[in-house]
Amino acid sequence: QVQLVESGGGLVQAGDSLRLSCSVTGGTFRSYAMGWFRQAPGKEREFVAHINWSLGNTYYADSVKGRFTISRINAKNTVYLQMNNLKPEDTAIYYCAARSRIIIATLGDEYDYWGQGTQVTVSS
Repeated sequence: QVQLVESGGGLVQAGDSLRLSCSVTGGTFRSYAMGWFRQAPGKEREFVAHINWSLGNTYYADSVKGRFTISRINAKNTVYLQMNNLKPEDTAIYYCAARSRIIIATLGDEYDYWGQGTQVTVSS
């Protein structure tokens, strides 16, 4: 049973940074791809970033490109989302997701496992 647990959310001011973590247990991660999604109040869930666990290839939504960085540490079975220069429009619940295929995926339905989410609030 694959389990994902996010942490690191909080309340920050515009321009600040946060690092989200996603701890992954219960699976063989070398063949997985990981994604971060977010959902703001009253809005649809949207793709944020993706990483291929074994090769480390990354892909970002245009809205976060240049500000956010997705990475992983294999030995810790943990995926990170470093968020810099945060903006009020980044306010959302952030979710970590895993899929058992390594190609890039930006749709939530393409992911098999989800964490419970962590709240990020950016004040202006």
